[in-house]
Amino acid sequence: MLSLRYRKPGQPDAANSQQVKTLMPNRTLNAPLDHERVQSRCAPLACKGKPLSLSPLAVCALLTILLITLPFISAKAGPLADKFARSTAVSAAELGQKPLDHSAFSRLLESLVERDSTGLNRVNYKKLKNNTAALEGYIDKLAAIRVTALSANEQFAYWANLYNALTLKVVAEAYPVKTIRDIDISPGLFANGPWGKKLIIIEGNKLSLDDIEHEILRKAFKDPRVHYAVNCASIGCPNLRKAAFTGPELDNQLNDAARDYVNSQRGVKVENGRLAISKIYSWFQEDFGGSEQAVLAHLEKYAGEETRRQLKRLGEIDDYFYDWTLNDQAR
Repeated sequence: MLSLRYRKPGQPDAANSQQVKTLMPNRTLNAPLDHERVQSRCAPLACKGKPLSLSPLAVCALLTILLITLPFISAKAGPLADKFARSTAVSAAELGQKPLDHSAFSRLLESLVERDSTGLNRVNYKKLKNNTAALEGYIDKLAAIRVTALSANEQFAYWANLYNALTLKVVAEAYPVKTIRDIDISPGLFANGPWGKKLIIIEGNKLSLDDIEHEILRKAFKDPRVHYAVNCASIGCPNLRKAAFTGPELDNQLNDAARDYVNSQRGVKVENGRLAISKIYSWFQEDFGGSEQAVLAHLEKYAGEETRRQLKRLGEIDDYFYDWTLNDQAR
């Protein structure tokens, strides 16, 4: 079965909340496809001007098989990871630099993000849509910075904040929407969501959200905590923090984000003696050690006492789940 990604009140519909066991080997595609969208966009194909003698359903089946068997996109280094390589200096002080100032983004997040009774950080997109000047100013400021000259921690904070800021901008421009997956601005026949669209130019390189997350953060830094740093504007995603990431506090901030998610019902839950965890750990299993046992070890590292006890007692993953509903304060 193809695992879907492109990352209440109210009961989410089936398209936004799937709680089925992933039976095929782990996929790390940048934007795994939505079966319903694939089927709706399939049409009879032509070959050398003549229609193929296949029904639309057969064509869709062949396309799905072809996509499943394509080489998986992993976290191995690529061109962008080389261009924006991780600095060998960890801190700004090692380079004689001052840490970047992300206080403008922190003030904006503080004004937009509110934690609900379940521990989910919700965003006031309506308020943001009415005034995006501060957000756009912060994004412009980041675009003017030579990120390759920064230390590793400053680089990570830069990319994580840029990703989150661009995501806020994309959602605000399209708002109101029920899910970010409905913002189909990415190029390509099977486009689903905004992740493939080039949104910004950094040091002469046009970059998309996929580029920032999968080609730079995952490949250059090889830190599973990337997945707790970037927010895809969905209930199922790790929280969007109420403060920006910063170089000096990065390690503590990432650990806090990991603990927050692992110990939430959106990350790990036990029901009727069955262990269910976020599909993030299936989609990106490679980043968490490459096996279900490695994923469990990762979860135990950040789990609180009760969650850790249940992880050890159950010892295997029974189910994966994810909710693509927008993390909107209005819902």
